[in-house]
Order: sequence, then C-alpha cells, then structure tokens
Amino acid sequence: MYSNRTTVTKFILLGFQIHEPFHILLFTLFLLTYVITLTGDFLIVILVTRSHRLQYPMFYFLKHLSVSEILFTSNITPNMLHIILRHGGFMPFAGCIIQFYIYIASGSLESLLLTVMSYDRYLAICNPLRYADMMNLQFCRTLVLASWLMSFTLVLITVTLLCQLSFCGPNIIDHFFCDFAPLVDLSCSDTSVIRLEVVLLSVPIVASTFSFILWTYICISITILHIQSTTGRRKVFSTCSSHLASVCSYYGPLIVIYMVPYRRHSVNKFLSLLYTVFTPLANPIIYSLRNADIKKAIQKAVHKH
Repeated sequence: MYSNRTTVTKFILLGFQIHEPFHILLFTLFLLTYVITLTGDFLIVILVTRSHRLQYPMFYFLKHLSVSEILFTSNITPNMLHIILRHGGFMPFAGCIIQFYIYIASGSLESLLLTVMSYDRYLAICNPLRYADMMNLQFCRTLVLASWLMSFTLVLITVTLLCQLSFCGPNIIDHFFCDFAPLVDLSCSDTSVIRLEVVLLSVPIVASTFSFILWTYICISITILHIQSTTGRRKVFSTCSSHLASVCSYYGPLIVIYMVPYRRHSVNKFLSLLYTVFTPLANPIIYSLRNADIKKAIQKAVHKH
C-alpha cells in the first residue's frame, strides 16, 4: 500500500540516549507504571460492568474513558520498553502510520469523553431535577458512540494526507514513538497542506472542548457558591473533584506540548513522556483513591472473594 509512495520502508526510533546503567532503571520504572495503569483501568472497567452500585452515567463514561486509556497507553508503551532495552528500534512504515493513528484517535477520544463527563456533572449539579430524564441510558450511549466515531473518523483525514507524503531521505526519528512533528519533518515533499490541516482541525477541537469544560465548571462553581451549608458545598464539590483532577492531568501536559513552541528534542521528548506514560496513570489513581463509590465497590469485591 505504501511502497509505491515512498522509498523508506522503515523508521529508526532512537528512544532515550542514556548511559548503560540507567536504561534498566528506566525500563523498570516505565514497566511498573504501565502495569499499574493497565491494572487500574481494567479494574475500573470490570467494576463498572459488574457492580450494581456503579450503574450511573458518570461511571458509564468512566468505563469508556478507561478503555480509551488502555488503547492509548498500549499503543506506545510496549514498543517503547523494547526500544529502551535495545537502545533503539525499527518501526515499519505501515506500523508507524498505524501507531500515529491510534495515538491521535485515542487521545481525541479521551478529550471528548472528558467533555461529555463535564456535561454530565453540569446537569447533575446545576439541573438536578431534570438530570434523570435528560441523562438516560440511550442518551449516554449516543454520546459515547458519537465520541468514538468522531475521534476515529476525523483523524483519517490527517492519516490520509500523511500516507501521500514522500519519504526518500533520512529515516531516523529522535523520539520513542511516531509522533506527528518528527515524522513530517522527515518528509521530502511539501508538508504545508498537512500542517495547515492539522492546525485547522485540531486547534478548534481542543479549544472548543476545553472551553466547554471551563464553562461547565464556571456554572458548577456558581451553583456551589449559592449553597449555604459548608457541608453541602463540600459534598457537591466532591462529586466532580475526580473529574476535575482528570481534566487537569490531561489538558495540562497537552497544552504545554502543543501550545508552547519548544524546539529542543530533549524537552519535547520529556513532555511527550509525561503525556503518554504518566498522564494515563493519573485517572485510575484519582478515581480509585478519591471516589467513594469506586472504593466501596473495590471493598465489596475483595470481601466477596
């Protein structure tokens, strides 16, 4: 499919250029982080699926958020661990395109699901009397299905343009996965169209979802401030604190990576590492430690077995 468009059949990923004693420590750290992330996300998926206590819209969205993070981190981390052990590695051209596609699509899916979850919290706190009618099971399924379809369909535009580029020069990527910028920089054809397309497509989506989340939390904050009881304010805020922490852990590194014009490879690599490895670790920890219903479901499952 790609051989007639490029003379490059594989890319060399340099990974992390570190001294011999440290690569084992790095490998161990990332492997442990990956195992904890997968364990936490699978635990959330299983608990939400099987526990009657967690049959609410917020946890339904959380289950799909965990699935998106399993896909996101499993797309990058295993190959990154292989690169660390081998002090570099090869990635076929088709494999590089597929990794990039899953990386962008699953990241976009997480953004949309966080937006949906903020709308859910907005309705629950600002419009509680109509919440049950508005956020019914069919509507929840529609929101989740639309999020999956949008994220994996829109990215195809970028992937299609990427496949039409010619790669006839260097094939060395100074990164640990096939990200957009280092991949496009290797092309020997005109990349202005695809760069413009990415800006026109991604910036409005990221800006609109972040703005919507910000608007919902402004409304939530106003509602909370109108509650006279301190205990009541604390109780209402606790229902959305986990989601707010997830939003901060997702958008914080993302804004720094793509909005701040860093050009040093070491800085870009570190920020990408923060976003791809440690940000997915945050959600299972946040929801396991801060959400009372999740903790009770875990305790019930432990006592049962």
